[in-house]
Amino acid sequence: MIVVHANFPIAPDRREDALELAEMLVEASNREPGVIEYRATTDVVDENVIRFIERYEDEDAFAAHTGTEHFQKLEAQLPDLLGGDPEVMRYEVSEAVEVEL
Repeated sequence: MIVVHANFPIAPDRREDALELAEMLVEASNREPGVIEYRATTDVVDENVIRFIERYEDEDAFAAHTGTEHFQKLEAQLPDLLGGDPEVMRYEVSEAVEVEL
């Protein structure tokens, strides 16, 4: 399984545009084959940070996602939306275990 965690600091005056784009991306990405989960959230401390949490079945699913029209749209618009440097981390997970609370 491939897991991606991305943090995008958004320029305050572009926040609404970024949220609309994120909503479109999440909706479209969750319909892709091989996507286990694709979520976006705003940070509780800094509302101008959007965090993406993504889980893919395998490398092929991740590669297919980066080639989609909706992902390309995000990549094209992202530089105009950013208010700082993004951080994107990719993890290759061999096992996932649900934690009971």
